[in-house]
Amino acid sequence: QVQLVESGGGLVQPGGSLRLSCAGSGSIFSINTMGWYRLAPGNQRELVATMANSGRTTFADSVKGRFTISRDNAKNTVYLQMNSLKPEDTAVYYCHAKIVPRGGGYREYDYWGQGTQVTVSS
Repeated sequence: QVQLVESGGGLVQPGGSLRLSCAGSGSIFSINTMGWYRLAPGNQRELVATMANSGRTTFADSVKGRFTISRDNAKNTVYLQMNSLKPEDTAVYYCHAKIVPRGGGYREYDYWGQGTQVTVSS
C-alpha cells in the first residue's frame, strides 16, 4: 500500500516561514510529479506548486517569489518552503503525487496526503 505522509504545518505570524514535507512510503515503483495543493474555507482546492521528475516546476501566481519546491528522490520526499507568509496563505495543504506502484502493471495513480493545517495570523 502506498501512502503520502505530510508534516510541518502550524501557526506562524505574517511574514514568517514554514517548511512542509511529504514522504511517500510503501510499495513504490516510481514517482513522477509531486506537489502541493491547498484548500481554504469557502474556496476551491488550488494548485500551489508542483515539481516533475525532470525538475520542471509550476507555481500558483499568488506564491511565486515566496514559495519554493524541492525533492529528494532517494527519500521519495517533496518539500515546500514557504516564506513571507500572508494571512491569505491560511489553508489545509495537501501533498499530491503521481505514483506507479509495484505490481500495478506500470500504471500511474494519483495519491494524496491527509493534509496539514497552515495558519498565518498575528
